[in-house]
Amino acid sequence: MEVNKKPWPILSVCSIKSRIDTNPDFQRPAVWSTAQKQLLIDTILRGYDIPKFYWRKTSKSPESYAVVDGQQRLRAIFDFQAERIGLPRDADPIEGVTVAAMKYLQLPEELRLRFENYVLDVVVLSDTSEDEVREMFLRLQNGTSLKAQEKRNAMSGNMRGFVKSLVEHEFFTRCNFSNSRFTHDHVAAQMTLMELHGGPCNVKNANLNAMYAEHAGFDTNSKKARKVKRVLDYLARAFPEKAPELERFSVLSLFGLVSHCLERYAFGDSAQALCEWFIRFEQERAAQVQLTDEDMSAEFVQYREHTSHSTDSEASLEWRQSFLLQRFLQALPALELKDEQRLFSTEQRKAIFRRDQGMCQLRLRCDGAPCEWDAWEADHRVAWSQGGKSTVENGQVACPACNSAKGAGD
Repeated sequence: MEVNKKPWPILSVCSIKSRIDTNPDFQRPAVWSTAQKQLLIDTILRGYDIPKFYWRKTSKSPESYAVVDGQQRLRAIFDFQAERIGLPRDADPIEGVTVAAMKYLQLPEELRLRFENYVLDVVVLSDTSEDEVREMFLRLQNGTSLKAQEKRNAMSGNMRGFVKSLVEHEFFTRCNFSNSRFTHDHVAAQMTLMELHGGPCNVKNANLNAMYAEHAGFDTNSKKARKVKRVLDYLARAFPEKAPELERFSVLSLFGLVSHCLERYAFGDSAQALCEWFIRFEQERAAQVQLTDEDMSAEFVQYREHTSHSTDSEASLEWRQSFLLQRFLQALPALELKDEQRLFSTEQRKAIFRRDQGMCQLRLRCDGAPCEWDAWEADHRVAWSQGGKSTVENGQVACPACNSAKGAGD
């Protein structure tokens, strides 16, 4: 990597701004407020020093550049020169000259020339690789307020590229949260980590950082990679239009639910049913949160807690996915397991138990006795030996005495 320092007057920099990329893909979006921009312009007009700029030369004829460090400052300079912003309304006079609220062309000639001739210290990087530029970016940002996903976005490796490709998936256009400061990247990374783990897991920043580092050579055509895309394809079919219900806290749990169901259930034709159920569920949740804690359903009190605290922990994600899966199976009781196994799954057992309110439905040795969770049997209404399916619809709660009375194979 070749490094050259170049003093560059602001007017000269503004003259080639079309050849300066202020937002290469490793950079975070523009985040400076107007007040921050105004402070920089005020600093320049008073002749104070500002930090160096780092640019990467991307072509020689004509010379083009990508900003490695200093893009927020450069955007502020361009905005002032283009008269998109002015100085603060409460700006103090500069050497006795009133400048409050003035824009670039309103400045007295002496101050305008001072701005135009102010020399920026630009460090130009030539003959650099992508990895070198990303490493330089991360080192230069050390100690600044970059968010964790903004730092991961600047990391090299296949995992970073895979996550970026997921963000382009049409499903993210249906979500009710923006990609401000790489929020979509963050959620896509969490989805990927869950799929690599095989289900709910800790998806905190430290876990995501480790994933990016450990899977720098990630095979983007691997079975796991294809599965992530398959789940997103299914979600996009389920939600063909932007849905206000698709908030950040719910999308990850929906991803886990769909991933689980695609593996275990005959789920292919259920996309529309998933959408309709989830909208009804969100309507019920919205009605519940309007109630006091005393009047709210205990399950929704727990759901609220798990979607507002430690939302990226394994315990929280596991509880939410289990709760949503139970509710979904109650809404689609005919959903069949892919295989021909006789036993009901844990999720099906939960859905059957809740639907039957824990009361024995066989009534061969009791009158519908209440059952404890650890002391009941999931019984097939139509016996499995007679072709009955292991579905919630074909299941019922049976107390041990009634289940024994029914007889094996019934």
